[in-house]
Amino acid sequence: MTMKKVFLICILVLAAFLRLYNLTALPDINADEAAIGYNAYSILQTGKDEHGNPFPIHFQSFGDYKPGLYFYIVVPFVSILGLNDLAVRLPGAILGIGTVFLVWLLARRLFPKIGWFPEVAALFLAISPWHIHFSRGGWEVNAAGFFIIFGVWSFIKGLEEKKWFYASIALFIASLYTYHAARIITPLLISVLFWVYREKLLWVKQKFVLQKKVLIWAAVGIFLTIPLLIDFVGPAGLSRASGVGLFADEGPFWKANEQRGEHDNIHGKLAVFLHNRPLNYGIAFFENYAKHFDGKFLFFLGDEIQRDKVPRFGQMYLIDLIFLLIGFIFITRNFSRWKIIIAWLIFAPIPAALTFQSPHALRAQSMVIPLVMISAYGAVILFSWLSNHIKPKLLLFSCYLVLITFLFWDFTRYLHEYHVYMAKTYNFSSQYGVKELVEYIKKDGEQFSQIIVTDRYDQPYILFLFYMKYPPDKFQGDHTLTPRDKFGFSTVRGFDKYKFLSVNWDEMRNLRDTILVGAPNEINDIDANITKRIYFPSGDVAFEIVPL
Repeated sequence: MTMKKVFLICILVLAAFLRLYNLTALPDINADEAAIGYNAYSILQTGKDEHGNPFPIHFQSFGDYKPGLYFYIVVPFVSILGLNDLAVRLPGAILGIGTVFLVWLLARRLFPKIGWFPEVAALFLAISPWHIHFSRGGWEVNAAGFFIIFGVWSFIKGLEEKKWFYASIALFIASLYTYHAARIITPLLISVLFWVYREKLLWVKQKFVLQKKVLIWAAVGIFLTIPLLIDFVGPAGLSRASGVGLFADEGPFWKANEQRGEHDNIHGKLAVFLHNRPLNYGIAFFENYAKHFDGKFLFFLGDEIQRDKVPRFGQMYLIDLIFLLIGFIFITRNFSRWKIIIAWLIFAPIPAALTFQSPHALRAQSMVIPLVMISAYGAVILFSWLSNHIKPKLLLFSCYLVLITFLFWDFTRYLHEYHVYMAKTYNFSSQYGVKELVEYIKKDGEQFSQIIVTDRYDQPYILFLFYMKYPPDKFQGDHTLTPRDKFGFSTVRGFDKYKFLSVNWDEMRNLRDTILVGAPNEINDIDANITKRIYFPSGDVAFEIVPL
């Protein structure tokens, strides 16, 4: 076995350890993950989702229709492992490990002559904060990323072996059924692949010819996409745009009206030409897009959303800044081989920029693949330059030691922030305390006819369904989905004897035969008989429980 293969095996073992260690405990499962798990359980038990829809393409989770492939991937894990955290997260972790291997395959296919580049690219993805974070949860984006890179590699491999060419369309289509962002990124990447390899696919002896394998590839792609397109013209297609889409933000619209008000004639041609909605929404889009290349986002602070980040850390390591700069400089000298990777990097932030929450690490997660490959290229160039220009071995060793020590320090700092401080710093980044709450109520709540739980935290009903393993057939006929809020999300206010409401102590204190579960400041600590408090990992109170 060669040294490179031994190194690759070590990288994959490291990737597996980083994604599997303490997988079910950190962080606690969130509402989206619980929805995936419970809907997979519901499909397994009844052939329907939580709302009674038979084998849907999109799952009507919280009124936000989620692409369903990852739900179905979780089904066999729930069947074997039961409805629990591991069943929801293990598929994502496995796909994350697989993506590390695919980066090695893709780098080796695109750049076969650049020394240790494929191994370094795999290593950098294995330890990437951005990729580890979304590989350790039931995130559809992680599965979509796996299918996209697998599709790209299969497409290129398929230029030599036809079976892989046909496999690529199935993988690309799978990404469309997995995550919303892939529906923008995947078609754009396919167009670039056909452009880059047009001479092998579309031209024969300098004449444009649609080869048989291309026609079959396209026909299969169209056929597999038809169910998605049919579903997309319904509520599933409209919900996303009306919820988090850029045009759901009325700010640019009102800004245009405000700007026109500065003119004497607000309806004049000049006012309309200079200040209009298309222009303002276009500016908003490019502002959102540019934020994903901001140094604060990439190297220092990361996403603003706590669930998508670790404290005091960017999406990449600080040393990646050096490697990326070198990588980009040397890419300009051999741009033709980097067209696909650069195009990927350009396309990746577009889905996130089309929403009004930017920068967004989750929706732009596809950026991690091209960024890691460019960073790895820069590292290989730097280490090669040092070995060729630093002659005293002691000095060369010192340079290597400084760079490796800096990377190792940043890597251990990330692990420390993730495993020690993340849960203690971000109380609301996950549904901390709900599992303990459900266990307490299952034990001590049987004698009560009504249980009221605060709705302070995200979608509590789905966590109760998940941890209680509540029979899906009972829930399907015993709940009502509320109208969607301004962000496009709905919830369930109650099922069976459980109600999920805003707790008002003055109004509810005289209830009887009830367990009241409130968040801090919802229950009067002075005159309430609080029998139990449940705490966040930080030590702050998450829930206060009062039997009435």
